[in-house]
Amino acid sequence: MNFGAFFLSGSAESEDPKAVFDRLAEYIVSAEILNFDSLWFAEHHFSNYGYIPNPLLMATKAATLTDSIRIGTAVLVLPFWNPLRVAEDIALTDHLTDGRLEVGVARGYQPFEFKRFGLTMDDARERTDETLEILLMALTQQTFSWQGNYFDIPETTILPAPKQQPTPPIWLAAHTQESFDIAARFGLNAFTTNSGRTIDTLAEGWSNYQDALERYPSAPKMLGVQAQICVTDSDEIAQEQMTHFRYQTRQARNLRSGNEQVISGVSTPLPYEDEPELDEIFTDRTLSGSPDTVIKKIKAYQAVAEIDQLNCVFQVGGMDPKLISQSMKLFAEEVAPEFR
Repeated sequence: MNFGAFFLSGSAESEDPKAVFDRLAEYIVSAEILNFDSLWFAEHHFSNYGYIPNPLLMATKAATLTDSIRIGTAVLVLPFWNPLRVAEDIALTDHLTDGRLEVGVARGYQPFEFKRFGLTMDDARERTDETLEILLMALTQQTFSWQGNYFDIPETTILPAPKQQPTPPIWLAAHTQESFDIAARFGLNAFTTNSGRTIDTLAEGWSNYQDALERYPSAPKMLGVQAQICVTDSDEIAQEQMTHFRYQTRQARNLRSGNEQVISGVSTPLPYEDEPELDEIFTDRTLSGSPDTVIKKIKAYQAVAEIDQLNCVFQVGGMDPKLISQSMKLFAEEVAPEFR
């Protein structure tokens, strides 16, 4: 199993961007020193939920701070991008990272963001599929043209071509059967998130992934799972951090459902109906605890899904940066070797 360090880079306190990015730079450097296999950066807009509107720019910055670690987007929200522009930016970023780029893409999930780009989620899937098809053509064909529902492109060549040929590894975020089928049909790796969710959600995603591979047997067999993680010296210390995970889940849940409250860019973590208690968040919805406890939880994941890549969400809510750094260190030194 490979391990990635994922960063949303939000700020519960709506801090000055310099503080956010200086801290992120420290995590990036630490991840390589600790032998994580990859770094991943999310794309979000218009609120303190995430400070990275363009993960490709963040990937380029990360490349200047590191030597060999892989650097990925998790994810580029394709409806927000012109397909030619994103193809060019991916190819250029692949060169600027010296061929270390991984590209995660998805259709997005926050109506709040879509509305501010003048878009609706009603056709997000169709727009994503068309953008993805154009993107793959642009990256792999010397010249191409396209006529579709959203884009009309005359004969075009993008320069430069990617450093990695034919393309950098491309991952599609998925959970539903439809999404896994799309990943398999296009020959992409698949991501699924289990952040804030129970192992039953992972089992459901695994079943959908298996069904997709049966329908498209030539698809790559590469599954990544994202999970929230906090490794501490004892279970008790980790349990004390669950309010930060609850904050994160409230933010994501409200932004996903369209029930967000965002004022001057500050998103309020409103409680939602039937939200889990803190004990349940620790026990069933995060990979948190002592190293031994986290190892057991990951092995439980392995019992229901064959996981090639685990992307670790260490930074959540207003958690103490020192504790986050210690969590990364404990995970790398005492948890990851069990699965290498």
